[in-house]
Amino acid sequence: MSGEFMLIDNIPVEIEGEKNLLSLIRKAGIELPTFCYHSELSVYGACRMCMVENKRGGMEAACSTPPRAGMEIYTNTPKLRKYRKMILELLLSDHCRDCTTCEKNGECKLQELAERFGIKQIRFKNTAENPKLDTSSLCIIRDTNKCILCGDCVRMCNEVQNVGAIDFMSRGAKMTVSTAFHVPIADSNCVGCGQCAAVCPTGAIVVKKDTDSVWDALSDPDTKVVVQIAPAVRVGIGGKMGQKAGEDLMGKIVAALKRMGADEVFDTATGADLTVMEEANELLERLEKGGKLPLFTSCCPAWIQYAEKKHPELLPNISSCRSPMEMFGAVLKEEYRHSSRRVVNVAVMPCTAKKFEAAREEFKKDGVPYVDYVITTQELIQMIKESGIYFSELESEAIDMPFSNRSGAGVIFGVTGGVTEAVIRRLAENKSTTQLRAIAFNGVRGMEGTKETVVPYGDRELKIAMVSGLKNAENLIQRIQSGEASYDFVEVMACPGGCVCGAGQPITDLQGKKKRSSGLYAADKMCSIKRSEENPVVMSLYSDLLKGKVHELLHVEYEERKR
Repeated sequence: MSGEFMLIDNIPVEIEGEKNLLSLIRKAGIELPTFCYHSELSVYGACRMCMVENKRGGMEAACSTPPRAGMEIYTNTPKLRKYRKMILELLLSDHCRDCTTCEKNGECKLQELAERFGIKQIRFKNTAENPKLDTSSLCIIRDTNKCILCGDCVRMCNEVQNVGAIDFMSRGAKMTVSTAFHVPIADSNCVGCGQCAAVCPTGAIVVKKDTDSVWDALSDPDTKVVVQIAPAVRVGIGGKMGQKAGEDLMGKIVAALKRMGADEVFDTATGADLTVMEEANELLERLEKGGKLPLFTSCCPAWIQYAEKKHPELLPNISSCRSPMEMFGAVLKEEYRHSSRRVVNVAVMPCTAKKFEAAREEFKKDGVPYVDYVITTQELIQMIKESGIYFSELESEAIDMPFSNRSGAGVIFGVTGGVTEAVIRRLAENKSTTQLRAIAFNGVRGMEGTKETVVPYGDRELKIAMVSGLKNAENLIQRIQSGEASYDFVEVMACPGGCVCGAGQPITDLQGKKKRSSGLYAADKMCSIKRSEENPVVMSLYSDLLKGKVHELLHVEYEERKR
């Protein structure tokens, strides 16, 4: 064996730049248990589940110990097994054990490890108090009695999202994760992105469910249920429904919703096509008339809340375009305004923040929201399972008329860089297939948190930036405001990687996220219409339903929100 190596359970393993023992151990094919370790977060070392034993009998935390040539460690000794079982027992002694009714039942890391290590009895008295639920948010629910103090949510909120809505409070046995002064989460800096719920290993933070209301609407014969499905949902559902991860399952989703009672099912990509048209026009208008630049995108509701609360000075720079969900919601309510039945507009989204967006006063007419209910991909999966449908055996069905067409540009909205690529396709003077393919290699694709590109337009060049993850957005804003960087157009998505990695999606690893991204680009390839302006449905809307109502139905103005 060439290079440096160390012994793991008496097996030589080569060191190839791994930053910690944990990575090396997993490379060796050993799944070391952890609660608090996430590769995209800082090393915290709180749970101590990843302890290993060295040849002298000492114990080291694998997540925070760098590998060294010649080291000898053991991962499964009697001492380690006893140690890990003790940790699990202590955690369970202060934890709600109503697993069958927990939202995370079957997906809880604590439950998984308790089963793995054969924890069948707890020697310690259960000190868990009655549930302390914080249901103030429209996006998430917090239950402090299920918190194991791993700190994952705190580090995600502070390090990746730069929101700082939650942190550790008090010390010792009284330590808890909470908001400042223990105010309800809805009254904090929280922007509803839900990334805290995405990394929480237990049921301490979960997505707020709206499925009961949707079931009621589906079961009411006097209600017409119209559903729109976001692009990222089609590639996020597969892994949990016995299909390939990242596979485009739009047809099966449509079939499932129809079986559950939906009257009409559409693709939010049609709304994305409208957004491309309006956003591109707004950018050109600002370039020609000297408006506020850079123009920031407005598709992501968590980003909008972040700007309202932390950067109200940037609100004039944010596009006045509604998000694709809200544009399409307004179009659908307008389309069915003369229906003899009550119309309920349901949106299936990869995003928890969309629940807040749907409830905003800006997106209501006479007190009635354009989008009545938002359910996440997780909630859709729950509904399909509850209905007893064999998803894998469903025959795919097409989305309904009159909004059956969408472009590939609208489909790729669900991944970071997708909005930018769609806008570039709209602005490009050269509409050839060769140019279309060239755009994809112009720096707009990839899961990086910050990307930049330069696009020729007329006799000038457009400087464009794309960021996902609000900390990356904050860093870019600081560079712009300091004069270090200058752009014409900036795409912002709150969730790292874009909507395919939204908190409403089933939780997956980096490889799973990449498969979802690839799945959307593959769906784009299968679309005969590549550009938003080529979508005949969009052109028909402008000449008919939207005539004289473009600003009313497709645009909005945001204001500073109190922090």
